[in-house]
Amino acid sequence: QVQLVESGGGLVQAGGSLRLSCQASGRIVSIRAMGWYRQAPGKQRELVATIRGGSSPNYADSVKGRFTASTDNAKNTVYLQMNSLKPGDTAVYYCNADVLALGSWRGCWGQGTQVTVSS
Repeated sequence: QVQLVESGGGLVQAGGSLRLSCQASGRIVSIRAMGWYRQAPGKQRELVATIRGGSSPNYADSVKGRFTASTDNAKNTVYLQMNSLKPGDTAVYYCNADVLALGSWRGCWGQGTQVTVSS
C-alpha cells in the first residue's frame, strides 16, 4: 500500500509563515504528480498547488505570490512554503499524489494537517 504522511501544520498569526511537508512511502514505482489541497469548514476541498513531472508548479490564484510548492523526488516528498498567511488560509491541508503502485496508477491522499491563521 501507499501512505502519505503530512507534517508542519499549526497555529500562526496573520502575516506569518508555515512550511508543510508530505512524504509518500510504500510500494511505489513512480510518482507523476504531487500537490496540496485544502478544505475550510463548510466549503469544498480546493486546489492549492500541484507539481506534475518536471513542470513548474500550478497555483490557485488566491495563493500566488505567497505560497511556494516544491518536491524532492529522491525522498518522494512535496513541500508547501506558506508566507504572508491570512485568516482566509485557515483550513485542513491535504497532500495528494498520483502514484504507480501494484501495477496501476492511483490517486492517494494524506490524512490532512490543520493550519489556523489568527487575525
